[in-house]
Amino acid sequence: MRVLFHVQHLLGVGHLRRAELLVAAMAERGMAVTVALGGMPVAEMPFAGAEIAQLPPTRLDGANFKILYDADGNPITDAWRDARRDSLLGLYERLQPDIVLLEMFPFGRWRFRFELEPLLARAALDRPRVRCVASVRDILVETKHPERAVRGAEIARDHLDAVLVHSDPSLFTFAETYPHAAALADRTHYTGYVTEAADRRRGEPTGEVIVSAGGGAAAGSLMATAMDARPRTPLADRVWRFFTGPRCPDDVFAALRARADARTIVERFDPQFQQRLDGCALSISQAGYNTVMNLLRAEAPAVVVPYAEGDETEQEYRARRLEALGLLSVVPETALSPATLTAAIGAALAGSAAARPSIDLDGAANAARMLAELAEAARDARPAGAASPPATRKSA
Repeated sequence: MRVLFHVQHLLGVGHLRRAELLVAAMAERGMAVTVALGGMPVAEMPFAGAEIAQLPPTRLDGANFKILYDADGNPITDAWRDARRDSLLGLYERLQPDIVLLEMFPFGRWRFRFELEPLLARAALDRPRVRCVASVRDILVETKHPERAVRGAEIARDHLDAVLVHSDPSLFTFAETYPHAAALADRTHYTGYVTEAADRRRGEPTGEVIVSAGGGAAAGSLMATAMDARPRTPLADRVWRFFTGPRCPDDVFAALRARADARTIVERFDPQFQQRLDGCALSISQAGYNTVMNLLRAEAPAVVVPYAEGDETEQEYRARRLEALGLLSVVPETALSPATLTAAIGAALAGSAAARPSIDLDGAANAARMLAELAEAARDARPAGAASPPATRKSA
């Protein structure tokens, strides 16, 4: 089974990591996955087990989502959009996939409809019909454009065979942050949360404090404040390990590195991040999807500082729900200081012995199974005696 997986990241690397875990689960089931990567390459996210097809990349300047830039730092143009659309459609023709998997669209990634709507329209021409699926995280960002949500539901009704929501509905339902979820109930499936496999090799207890900032584009304030708060905490004598993220600006990373010593370790990234959390005494981090799921898998005491620049609401929403369940402590980004962080650390350590609710964290394996079942159902639906489509299937 061939899967074409469109993945577009702009600010952090959380979407990339979730997509990478999905790819690994699909590869484990024997699926041939090609990732159409739309953002700047991130060496730390290699997508092992998949073919990477790099589209002409685009990025942001800081957290400004109003203007997209090409790889040379120029604002993208209509000609650039046309070239990228043609590149994606050419990839489709080469692969002739059985499944087209879209990360977030049409419930996000609206700026990329110039290529994704033509891709869905092209897939609709093939016989047997190519199955089209959206991969959606637990919480959608509040939109200032309700007409986009309406149009997204129309696109989903017309083109999608399934919407895979990477959530446990006992924690968050799709309807909480998507107003038209009821219209898509017949094709919405909850996979559970996507994170590291339960049967992985667990890290040994280290008693360290792990401070992390996701991709790291906004790492500076959190990292520096944690360093300042450290002497006030009960864990001041432990090893504190800071992971700034691969996108931490060089000057910020250098300033943090200058404060390192034998018990203060500053690095950009660790491929064994989950194992680090497994054995830690405390985690301090932002509240992105992947980091929070790492924390739940590790069952580590945690303080989170949700990213809240611009119109971002997703991290705050998730963090407050988990705080209400006693799973972590929250410090709002606007209130972050050594004093507030110290108080939250005390609360997290005091509450770490509480009973933890059961949350489905097997989303990657479940999603891969659902995609395989979707493809098998499509094969089973062929008329009796109909031949399987050749690898070079063309549209009718």
